[in-house]
Amino acid sequence: MTLNTKPAPTTYDIDATGRTLGRVCSEAASVLLGKKSVHFSKNQALPITVTINNASKMHITTKRAQGKIYTHYTGYPGGLREMSMEVMIDKKGIAEVVVKTVDGMIPRNKLRKPRMKNLKVNA
Repeated sequence: MTLNTKPAPTTYDIDATGRTLGRVCSEAASVLLGKKSVHFSKNQALPITVTINNASKMHITTKRAQGKIYTHYTGYPGGLREMSMEVMIDKKGIAEVVVKTVDGMIPRNKLRKPRMKNLKVNA
């Protein structure tokens, strides 16, 4: 007899006040992977919603904000686009920086998109 029990949806809140970007995002990535759940399984995206609160009060040094460069390639010749963290925060907000950081910590496989849909960032 096998039991096909699905885990109940869970919410996990992280307060980012005064904490660094990497520490907050690595905790969020670990929870999204299901490492803190008793139902952990490598081949499933668990129904765990992670909410990061007070992202605008996160501690980011000016050296990090000016020195960190985000790049993406448009697909056209000469289409390598670069943007510093400082400019990205001004244009898109701190939430985009947090999402990109957590996204980089999730394994690159088919479960990446369903896991990232469970991340909410409140500035």
